[in-house]
Amino acid sequence: MGIEEIAYQNKDITSKVLAENFKGKTFRVYGLDLPGIREVQPTNIPAVKANELRMDNLFELEDDTVAVVDYESDYDRKDKVKYLNYLAGVANRYQIEKKECPVLRMIVIYTGDISREQVSSEYNIGAVRLSIETAFLSELDSDAIMERLKSRVERNEILTDEELMEFIILPLSYRKKEEKEKRIRETVSLAARIQDRGQQVFTLAGILAFTDKIIDREIANKIRRAIEMTQVAMIFEEEKQQAIEAERERATVLLKAERERTTVLLEAGKKKAAEEAAIKTTVEDGQDYGIPKGEIAIKLMRKYKLSEKDAKRTVELYWQ
Repeated sequence: MGIEEIAYQNKDITSKVLAENFKGKTFRVYGLDLPGIREVQPTNIPAVKANELRMDNLFELEDDTVAVVDYESDYDRKDKVKYLNYLAGVANRYQIEKKECPVLRMIVIYTGDISREQVSSEYNIGAVRLSIETAFLSELDSDAIMERLKSRVERNEILTDEELMEFIILPLSYRKKEEKEKRIRETVSLAARIQDRGQQVFTLAGILAFTDKIIDREIANKIRRAIEMTQVAMIFEEEKQQAIEAERERATVLLKAERERTTVLLEAGKKKAAEEAAIKTTVEDGQDYGIPKGEIAIKLMRKYKLSEKDAKRTVELYWQ
């Protein structure tokens, strides 16, 4: 599987997660003074050449403008022609849909490899003039951000929207390829320990989407599995609640007592099964991301009220 195929696969897997969770977030932590994100739009523009990757992101912003966002690890003046193709493709899509094209923004976020002095944000060829809004991840204090995020996660605190946006872009703020790959693994391992399931899925999906041009297949597969397992747990919980409500609605007066008894037994069984599955997932995920047995046992004691002896025994049971 080539890097282009991996990038497309990553986009497909993460698009729904990011579309649901990007709303209201901004790019201010990257140094871009833009309105908040109102909606994520599809990036498959027919006018873009078939042999090119899709644009990285397309957002409708709260001021009714639409922003094409691309991430670059080097600077090449020829890329500006690619950006023009993106913008023309977006305008063409609005025309096909018989809609008025909004004001378009071209946003380029440069990774830690590029400094502001290396880049020109203007492209003027007479009849066409392109102005690019740029951000430089090389200007972020990456190590300080990493330490702050690590501290927040270790204290099981809910992250702010700004911290989530820092989290998903952090690996790209480093300069060398080897350092980026190392930081991808570190941020993925840290993201897997986020207690809030919604924030965990968003962070993992964001890392997968934003680093898809450099991420290796092994770590990409780990992220996909983690996302799928967390989503399954969330869906199961939602479907369980819906099933309970439907069962209550179908219950008749004559069978009310029996239905209630059955529901109680069913709920107890589902709750026990769900808890056992969640505990198993916690241990297996911890093992996948290199978390020590003792730390996993402590997490089980806190979250599931297990005794120290039971927690250690459970870790050994599911440790493969």
